[in-house]
Amino acid sequence: MKNIPNLITVMRLLLVPVVVGLIAAQAWGLAFLAFAVAGVSDGLDGYIARRFDMRSELGAYLDALADKALLMSMFVALAVAHIVPAWVAILVVSRDLMIVGAVIVSWVLDKPVQIRPLWISKLNTAAQIAFAGTALGAMAFSSLQGVWFDPMLYAVVALTLASTAAYLAQWLRHMGS
Repeated sequence: MKNIPNLITVMRLLLVPVVVGLIAAQAWGLAFLAFAVAGVSDGLDGYIARRFDMRSELGAYLDALADKALLMSMFVALAVAHIVPAWVAILVVSRDLMIVGAVIVSWVLDKPVQIRPLWISKLNTAAQIAFAGTALGAMAFSSLQGVWFDPMLYAVVALTLASTAAYLAQWLRHMGS
């Protein structure tokens, strides 16, 4: 029973190539549905883990991995499908790779860093999820042309840059101490 949240998270990880494949096939409705299922599963695994005290260290790592894998893959797939500019996907992926790289460097230099999401990072993740879901929904149910697209896209860019800067500043302070 204690593994139920982890199994849900693993299912979300397995949905990543499904969503990417559906985007590649331009099966927008199914891609939107798979992305929505992934989103619901993210909330469900967390709820079950908290409500029934099934939290685990493995679950925390798997959840973060599933979230990052889904979002990075989404932005790359949306760029390949020419829905978002390639530079936006590069920015989103580079931010996450920079964070992972900083953690690895910290471990190598025997100064492990505590991994805690910052409020700006949570806001950034929410904006990325909202944008990706809205873009998929627009492709599935109408067209991508809408007054919402550019403002949401640039909000994602701004939050990604702000989150990157916040993590970099925190890491540099940690490494300098």
